[in-house]
Amino acid sequence: MVKENCGVVGAFSLDHQNVIPIVIDCLRSLQHRGQESWGIAIPNKEPFKQLGLVSSYADHFKHLIKKYRSHAAIGHVRYSTFGKSTLENAQPLKIRDLCVAHNGTIANVEELNNVVGGCSFTPQTMSDTLVAAKRLVGHLSNNMNLFESLKILKKEMIGSFCFTFLTDKGSVYAARDSKGFRPMVLGQYKETNTYIIASESCAFSAVGAHLIRDVKPGELIKLSVNGVETEIFASEKPHAHCAFEYTYFAHPTSIMEGINIYLARKRIGHYLGKKFPIRSADIVVPVPDSARPAALGYAQETGLPFEEGLVKDRHISKGALRSFIEPYQTDRVQINKGILPIEDVIRGKKVVVIDDSIIRGTSSASIIQTLRNAGAKKIFMIITYPPVKFPCYAGIDFPSMGELLANKETTNIPKKRKEDLNSKIAKLVGADKVYYNDTSNLAKAIGIPENELCFTCSTGDYTPLGITPKFRTREEIKGEDP
Repeated sequence: MVKENCGVVGAFSLDHQNVIPIVIDCLRSLQHRGQESWGIAIPNKEPFKQLGLVSSYADHFKHLIKKYRSHAAIGHVRYSTFGKSTLENAQPLKIRDLCVAHNGTIANVEELNNVVGGCSFTPQTMSDTLVAAKRLVGHLSNNMNLFESLKILKKEMIGSFCFTFLTDKGSVYAARDSKGFRPMVLGQYKETNTYIIASESCAFSAVGAHLIRDVKPGELIKLSVNGVETEIFASEKPHAHCAFEYTYFAHPTSIMEGINIYLARKRIGHYLGKKFPIRSADIVVPVPDSARPAALGYAQETGLPFEEGLVKDRHISKGALRSFIEPYQTDRVQINKGILPIEDVIRGKKVVVIDDSIIRGTSSASIIQTLRNAGAKKIFMIITYPPVKFPCYAGIDFPSMGELLANKETTNIPKKRKEDLNSKIAKLVGADKVYYNDTSNLAKAIGIPENELCFTCSTGDYTPLGITPKFRTREEIKGEDP
């Protein structure tokens, strides 16, 4: 079963201009959401799909733009949280006359698959996107339109989704689940009268388009010769926007729910400075790149000097990639080796190092060792996100408890003794002290009420998804070694 937290794009030009250049550039700007594969789809053709980064195909863009010329298209960049990285699992998928791209996770996919009448699940061969698409097409074949079909499918599915759809008749659709787990936005490129749907607004900046608004939770948008049409297929309160998007996943230039990601991360740093002021420290250093705004905010709040003590070597083979969303441990280690210290900045200093999260502990231990080797006198690690102790079933790669460092170390710790967790994690990663943010402090800094955010991976409360999960090992989920 293939769960996705990916990037999706849809584009429709009312002036019948070729939108493939726009879709390609949007996908490149969403590469931080998926590094494993990418694809595009146009009406009446099989989707074009490739493994690896969008930019790795740059020499062939001219041919691709000509061959797939269309005024309507959808696209996808993939980051897998279920299943192996294969071309077969790449998206968009085509089922009959409907192409589908998906960002999210269908938590009850096995149950839904039984309704569809599909084959048995294996992590290598089955995709929740494929099952949902087959079920949707089944509803469409019963003389229902997409709105009616999606309304029924929403009642059958449990989980998170942002879909883009493309019909062979040339209409583009976009749908966001009623909890709003994953982000989705609507924009316009005025020069070619093109409306664009994307996972994040940074895609619009990349092509010179402007943000119109967020796609509302439970909203279905249709882009066609009639312009933009919209209907609400489901309504649910409170929402459950993923808090991890605001600390790590989203691009710093993006705007989600009216909130600029960079400024939110900077505010998080200010709030952490109030909560954990370390007056004895000499400098504040961010772990590149997503923790940089929070480190700047912390430095401004505490009055400590901000220093770029760690630099990513972008000239190594995986230097520009994100370690967290790499599917294999060997690749995550390789990326972490590309973070280099500026020794003259670090040597002899008591360092506050700001990072966005501790998941498996791979990156954190590597960073701490790098700072030690550079001569750091003391290392205080402050984490912008609360302890990740539970698997995510809404599209982020926290798939099994056995991989989560905070979960392994909290089994015998009473709830009132959170400091014990900090001490244990500090010993495991090699820091002198570790300080975690908490959900209330993070919500205030983001600027969204705590009950409108999803913190399931930290609290273990799966109420927003409406499930009681069956926890599995990584081998059961992904069909591979961790």
